[in-house]
Parts: sequence; structure tokens; C-alpha cells
Amino acid sequence: MDPAQHLDRTGDVLVTDGRIAALDPNARAPGTPVVDARGLIVCPGLIDIHVHLREPGAEHKETIETGTRAAAAGGFTAVACMPNTKPAIDTVETLTLIIERARAVGSCRVYPVATITARREGIELADVAALRRHGAIAFSDDGDGVENDDLMRAAFQQAKDLDVVLIQHCEYKSISAGGVMHKGAVSDRLGLPGLDRASEDRMIERDIALMRETGARYHVAHISTAGAVQLVRDAKAEGLPITTEVCPHHLLLTDEACTERDPNTKMHPPLRSAADVDACKAGLVDGTIDCIVTDHAPHAADEKAKGFLAAPPGIVGIESSLALVLKAFPDASPMGWLGLIHRMTVAPAEVLGLEVPTLSPGRPADLTLIDPHAKWRIDPVAFHSKSRNTPFSGWGVVGRPVATFLGGRLSHCLDSEDRRLEWRKAAIN
Repeated sequence: MDPAQHLDRTGDVLVTDGRIAALDPNARAPGTPVVDARGLIVCPGLIDIHVHLREPGAEHKETIETGTRAAAAGGFTAVACMPNTKPAIDTVETLTLIIERARAVGSCRVYPVATITARREGIELADVAALRRHGAIAFSDDGDGVENDDLMRAAFQQAKDLDVVLIQHCEYKSISAGGVMHKGAVSDRLGLPGLDRASEDRMIERDIALMRETGARYHVAHISTAGAVQLVRDAKAEGLPITTEVCPHHLLLTDEACTERDPNTKMHPPLRSAADVDACKAGLVDGTIDCIVTDHAPHAADEKAKGFLAAPPGIVGIESSLALVLKAFPDASPMGWLGLIHRMTVAPAEVLGLEVPTLSPGRPADLTLIDPHAKWRIDPVAFHSKSRNTPFSGWGVVGRPVATFLGGRLSHCLDSEDRRLEWRKAAIN
């Protein structure tokens, strides 16, 4: 399956020297290693444009090595890492450190997102031009929204000049300050401080107005409210260069999941109401929401053990992403498998201006092999990530990436007793 070519057919893929050589080859050289992928989907490698690798500064939660290994296990051949590290990705030195570290130990391609403002403090712009020249793929203060109107206007103008996308964590802290979960009937019942959906919606409104002024490209991170989805839908209808993303947890869980005060249900933006979930699902289906991301946010067990009020928000998700989307949309309907793969390959690449992934001859053999019928149970103990913070532990799911190839090299293969997956790994490494 190749969304870029609208290709959905049975056949073989021939890989030579790390690149796609042909589709449906009639012959292969004697001794060519063969991966038996009968019954599997072979597609371009999945891309997640919103992950937290925690390095530098919080290596006890995750590292570039463990985070990219987890990504490969989730079927991903490329990720974009967010800049809320310590120090933040606001200097060329930190940016270069991440790029070089990823080249040395990464199990997938890593595209760093640098900060919009220095130190993510929202006071002055970072040296966006220098960061862009040295490899920043996009800019964001993720974890915080840029609240100052004049500063954000200047950021939009620089982004326009550099032809780069701004990724906004849409939240006015003046509205959301102190909130630990979605503000509504459930937070009232639990007696927990609520995070008003207006904090998200109003920043999007402000940024759309700035986009009209400047014409810069703008991407709404981890969208979560019905109002936000409609704002994006209307802006697209107006012809503005706006895109957005959604996480699997915002397609599956509502604020009712917080009833037991499990810190693994605390995330930012929070789990919203059933109406918000329905709006996000509808937006993904109709194309208002462009792509699926995980917002993979590892936290150590002792940090999450502090209780719902004190625990940091966020969950890991990169190893269970595809299965959870399929849980929200069984059998990939109504998008269909091709549509689902598009939202996890072509669409995220287009948001960041990356080369569109495809199985066309001559392109890098970044491949994901998916068993659409695999039944399995999410077990955090088996994660490749350093962290285990997920509300989906024990969930039964269907559909799973079983092998990932990066540039023709096997970067992950699922250990399984399923006879179809006995692939003689040594022969294809």
C-alpha cells in the first residue's frame, strides 16, 4: 500500500542497496534474501512528527537511543522531536548535539524541532534563522503556547520569510492555570481543578488572525476540542495554510477515564468530553485533521507515583499508536487502510516539508510491515521505551507493525511464535 501512488495491490517489493529497486519484480538474483510478508501490509515507513525524546537533560525518562528504538518497534522510520529538553533546543550547539547523537545511535530518522522563543520563556525570539540553517525542521515552544501577540506576530513573519512551519501548543495559561484535567462535570464531581477548553480555542483564534496577516504556515499541535476542530475546518475553507494533528488518546478516551485519579490519565491537553472525542474523530475522517501523532511523553515511575495532582502530564504512545487508532476505527474504516496510512506517512511529511514517503523505485527503502489481524495485549513491561506511563496497559488490540526497515536495514522485528513471522533474522540483517 502506497498512498502517494494510490497503490493498493498484492505483489513483491525488491530492495537493492537500501533503496526500492522495483515493485512486482519478475525475477531476483540468486541468493537474494526474502522476507515472507504474505498476509501483511507493506507500506512506506510511518512518521510521527510529535515525540519527546528527553535528551538532553532527562535521560532517566528516555534517550534518543531508547526513544528511537521504541519508535522502530511502533513501525516508525522517522520522528520529529520536540524542543522542551534541558537545555531547550534554542541554540545551534544543542541542535547539533541531537542531530549527531541521532545519527550515531538512532533506530530511525530524527528531525529536531527548535524553539520559537529563547529558553521557551516567551520573552524574545530564538535565533530562528540560524537554527533553520543548521537543521531545525520546524519551530515550537511545545509545552507552552506563545501568549504575547507581538512576539507571535514576529515569529509568523520570520517563519514566512524562512518558509518553515510554526507548531503551536495552543493554550493560554491565564485561562488554564492550575487545571489538571478537563473542566466539566467530571472535574466538578471529582473536585479537581479544571482546564477550560477555551484556553485552546482562543489561542487558535488569535493565531489564525496572525496567519491571515502574514501568510505563514501554521500547525496546531495535539488538537483536542470540538471548537478547535471547527476553527481549523473554517480556516482551511478560507484557504489558509493551516494543518493539525491528533493523538490516539484523544480519539479513544474521555475525561471519565480520570475518575480513578490514575496519573496515567493525566495529560496535556487533557482528555476531553465525549463530544470533543467525536469531533476529533470526525475531523480526522473528513480531512480537517491532517495527521496522527503520539505526543510520546515518557515519565519515570516515581514521577507518576506522586498522585494525580502532582504528577507530570503525559503518556508514552509510540509503540501502541497504530493499534490504538485501529481501536478507535476498527478495520481502519471509514478511512480505509490507505487513508489511515496516508495520515501516518504522507500527511505528516507534508506538514514538515519532508520528501513524501513512497515505494517508488529509487527512493530509500524505509518500510513498515503490518499484520492487520494480529491480536495482542498492550504490556508496558515489554516496551522498548525507558518509561511505562500508559493508561492502556492490558488493553486487547488488533493490528500491529511486525517489522520495520530503515534504508533497507532491519531496524525492528517482532519476536513471535506466529509461523508467518519466522523470518530467519540473520538472513535479512
